[in-house]
Amino acid sequence: MRRLSRRLALILGLTFWAGSALADPGFDTWLAAQWPAAQKMGISRATFERETQGLEPDYGLPDLAIPGKPRKPDGQAEFVQTPSAYVSDATIGKLAVRGRALAQQYRSQLGTIEKRFGVPGSVVLAIWARETAYGTAKLNYDALRVLATQGYVGRRKEQFREEFLYALKILDEGHVSRAQMKSSWAGALGLTQFLPSDYMLYGVDLDGDGTANIWNSVPEALAATASLLASKEWQAGKRWAYEVRLPQGFDCTQAEPGVTLSIGEWLKRGVTVADGRRVPASALRDEASIIMPAGPYGPAFLTPKNYFVLKSYNFADLYVLFVGHLADRIEDDRPFAQPWEDIRLVKTRDMEFMQKVLTQRGLYGEKIDGKAGMKTRSALGAYQKANGLPLDCWPTEALLAHMRRG
Repeated sequence: MRRLSRRLALILGLTFWAGSALADPGFDTWLAAQWPAAQKMGISRATFERETQGLEPDYGLPDLAIPGKPRKPDGQAEFVQTPSAYVSDATIGKLAVRGRALAQQYRSQLGTIEKRFGVPGSVVLAIWARETAYGTAKLNYDALRVLATQGYVGRRKEQFREEFLYALKILDEGHVSRAQMKSSWAGALGLTQFLPSDYMLYGVDLDGDGTANIWNSVPEALAATASLLASKEWQAGKRWAYEVRLPQGFDCTQAEPGVTLSIGEWLKRGVTVADGRRVPASALRDEASIIMPAGPYGPAFLTPKNYFVLKSYNFADLYVLFVGHLADRIEDDRPFAQPWEDIRLVKTRDMEFMQKVLTQRGLYGEKIDGKAGMKTRSALGAYQKANGLPLDCWPTEALLAHMRRG
């Protein structure tokens, strides 16, 4: 028994030491230093002290920049899954069935929202589906702790410091209790995942109770989402994108946002709408670019203004494709005309290497982030053309090997 007691004491001692070693005394100093800014925002001292007392950072969060420790990647699905996996037909189909039922359930409120903001009900329903699976996804993080941690040791400290203050403002004004203020690991709140600053800017009180309840009121969460999209200049009555077929020999390096023509001009150049939808005469003059999310191995799209408005909600092309396609399927249950092929992504570190090579060759001037976005794919195509390689603008293992050979 004495030996067992000694072993238990040793274990407890080591555990306490480990916990103490992880503690950062600078966090309390950082926290206290936020009071002047909080006071300037009108947050009461009582709220500040109540909500920050005993607050500790959560060093288990992804995407932190802790000195001396490797960054834990966020693993955001939009950047680590293939298009076929992320925009899964089976997943979209199931969500569309549920979305149609919800469209009927909230028909009146969605009509009011569209009349006020110009955003179709199917679009805000699709965002709700993507963000929290129509409210079934569990948000288990203490939002205030997440935002404080990200403000202290995150990669975007100043942004999250401000979000932390806005979260305190939400609590101070009594819009939600601390216990209810749960979030994702990135600090997003409510059914459609709003950062606190966006909540304060775009929250909509439909029922007149003084609070925009994005946590428990479906209509008010969807209204807030429409309000945000409208603020980004959503064009009422216009589509988010058109699935298209490209003419033979289309240069995939032109499939990026910097290359724009009117929709009418794209059609004159041999681009055709793939899914049978008609482009109304009122849209022919709208500027649009072309994207090929999987190079030649999947659908291609004409992307007018509303595509990029959706992208302001989440800066990932696959996110926009998921939301836009689901919105279409809620209204008219048709799959993409061209299916996704089974393709593979290179590892993040390999993609970073490819971006560095492209940068050295003067073909790429964007962030080295290990993500095969539109600018990266266009630059890969430029590299392929410069080296006499088959042109597909896609980061294959063969292209990676060519770059490694120099």
